[in-house]
Amino acid sequence: MRAFAYHAPASLAEAVAILRREGPGGRVLAGGTDLLVQMKERGTVPRCVVSLRAVADLSHVSFQPGRGLVIGSRASLTDVITNPIVRERYPIIVESAGLVGSHQIQNLGTVGGNLCNAAPSADTAPPLIALGAILRLHSDQGQRDLPISEFFVGPGRTALGEGELLSEIIVPAPHAHSGGSYERYTPRQEMDIAVASVASFVTLAPDGTVVHARIILGAVGPTPLHAHAAEAELIGKKPTGEIIEAAASAAVSDARPISDQRGSESYRKHLINVLTRRTLTRAIVSAQG
Repeated sequence: MRAFAYHAPASLAEAVAILRREGPGGRVLAGGTDLLVQMKERGTVPRCVVSLRAVADLSHVSFQPGRGLVIGSRASLTDVITNPIVRERYPIIVESAGLVGSHQIQNLGTVGGNLCNAAPSADTAPPLIALGAILRLHSDQGQRDLPISEFFVGPGRTALGEGELLSEIIVPAPHAHSGGSYERYTPRQEMDIAVASVASFVTLAPDGTVVHARIILGAVGPTPLHAHAAEAELIGKKPTGEIIEAAASAAVSDARPISDQRGSESYRKHLINVLTRRTLTRAIVSAQG
């Protein structure tokens, strides 16, 4: 491993100042469960590593009325999974975060890191897109808020600018009569990445018709994909079994899977159909409940 500079700033302002000063080639270290593996096994050699471990104000998980759930980029997956407010109001996030790695990985790894790694199979991305999350990005020029749907630009690539880092994930409070569900398929039960995944989130009117729907597909494209055709099958209709089947079939048309050693294109499309049907059914039951 080649030499690199290591910095451990004590504040967000110091962290972004270091990133700007060091220039291109710097990487941010949160939990390290992705970056350290890349450095040891894949030959990734950043010019410098900026650790966020001492930046205490990035480790919060809180709910703020009028703003929603706020997750600091240093908050661990375990912090999110075990938070009572997240468990009560955002169970779809608990479902997805609980699938990332092992308990040991969850104790170190962060939701922020899972997003910034930008793997097409990232488990936390589809539910957060389905919930309409906003990402707060910081640089030494200030801050900006970006819809998470605009954050992923390709495998391993995000909309983060030079010298910019993710500081918070802001998730709006779900409307009444809303429900969501996330499911992925993996050959193994644990310590595996998704061959295909789906997050479904719906909001129902008092008469039971669907007034809002987001269906996000993971691991079947270079970035998480918005299943617009599937959503169109639901809006303004009562979600009968027939309608759910139609939405599941439509979701397949929005998928863009490849064939590789983990699964063929046709197999991944079949999985999208099955997972969309399952997650939609659970999301609707939750919204009705």
